[in-house]
Amino acid sequence: MECPACGGPVTMEVGPDQPLSASVTDALLAADEAEQIIVARNCWACGWTEDRSVVIDSIETTEGDTDAIERAVLLDDIMSEATAIDSLATLEDALAEIRRQRRLETAASGSPEDVDGG
Repeated sequence: MECPACGGPVTMEVGPDQPLSASVTDALLAADEAEQIIVARNCWACGWTEDRSVVIDSIETTEGDTDAIERAVLLDDIMSEATAIDSLATLEDALAEIRRQRRLETAASGSPEDVDGG
């Protein structure tokens, strides 16, 4: 962000009850309804300053799909574990076990599905 007066760099500080390292985004996401957030912009080159005040009128939140979040975390854990395995035989065994489990699930559900990847 550039200073409108001199074109120099501008710093932003969030207040009044925020840590010095807080970003505007962090302050907004942590705010409660009816809370006031002040953003001070300062140019240390020419002394220009501006204070802006934001009051939170209402907060609407939506939560993600719990199953999708849990699935994403599990997939991330599985990928982390798999990438840490150096043994090709171990990876092949893991893939074979995953495919075996999928075949069992497919057989139990009765749906024809190609679980061997090819």
